[in-house]
Amino acid sequence: MRILISNSSSVPIYEQIKNTIMNQIISGELKEEDSLPSIRSLAKDIRISVMTIKKAYDELEQEGYIITIQGKGSFVAPKNLELIKEQKLKEMESYMEKIMEIAKKYQIEKEEIMDLLDLFYRSE
Repeated sequence: MRILISNSSSVPIYEQIKNTIMNQIISGELKEEDSLPSIRSLAKDIRISVMTIKKAYDELEQEGYIITIQGKGSFVAPKNLELIKEQKLKEMESYMEKIMEIAKKYQIEKEEIMDLLDLFYRSE
């Protein structure tokens, strides 16, 4: 598992770690029941505080991406397709908000936006 951390990013380090692992799970790079590095070994490998890694793992577990078994470690949880779909819908909403800002600013009608969306759907 590779994790890249940017010290110049405005995103907190624990969140960068969480997002990286989450994206690897969603993409299938990390598969169901794959073992994650222990908190201590990951902290040592990427030279980050144990507490930072723990916070990332705790949030991943709360959101259903990983499970932790006392004495055995942390593992990728069975994929919850509804959870993944909900995450992606949330991501799409932020893009749609930007589209609406542009549409309002330049008086682009809903029909024009829908036509454009239809065009994208047909081109796949």
